[in-house]
Amino acid sequence: MVRGPERRPTPEDLAAAAGRTVPDVIGPRLRVLFSGINPGLWSGAVGHHFARPGNRFWKALAASGFTEDALSPYDDRQLLNVGIGITNLVPTATRSAAEVTTAQLRRGVVGLERKVGRWQPRAVAVLGLDAYRTGFNNRAARIGRQSERFNGAQLWVVPNPSGIQAYYPFDRLVAELQTLRAAVGG
Repeated sequence: MVRGPERRPTPEDLAAAAGRTVPDVIGPRLRVLFSGINPGLWSGAVGHHFARPGNRFWKALAASGFTEDALSPYDDRQLLNVGIGITNLVPTATRSAAEVTTAQLRRGVVGLERKVGRWQPRAVAVLGLDAYRTGFNNRAARIGRQSERFNGAQLWVVPNPSGIQAYYPFDRLVAELQTLRAAVGG
């Protein structure tokens, strides 16, 4: 298991992280481009995706077979080696995704569409059903593969892995990721 220079941000670091961005993990030959809603303050403070302790993203990727081990958020660029990328619909960090507006999500979908056009991943997986429904203006959407394509890519909705969203059981999150993984190969 690879580990980076982990550090716990101070309360001052977290307060200063509001509005910061976290660099995309993106490149050519992606099997899946995961799109979060937006970075939380913890991720904004440390500059890495899904960094808050309790976020289930890294463990779920490993449990579903996307990665051999549960990577550390500090090793997020390692995902490119296995054809996985990460971006966000809204680039700026907030205390809660509830602070993200409908207009921001809809603008984020336009930005995501540009990234998909440039990098051409096999699939795009939006992490969060409510954010997907709002951003894509599709109130009837369900978890799983969507019927439409998104700028040439398969379009998926996957449960939000945030620890705050823990009401969605881990084993079901893993099962959804396994289905996605089977669809994109690997």
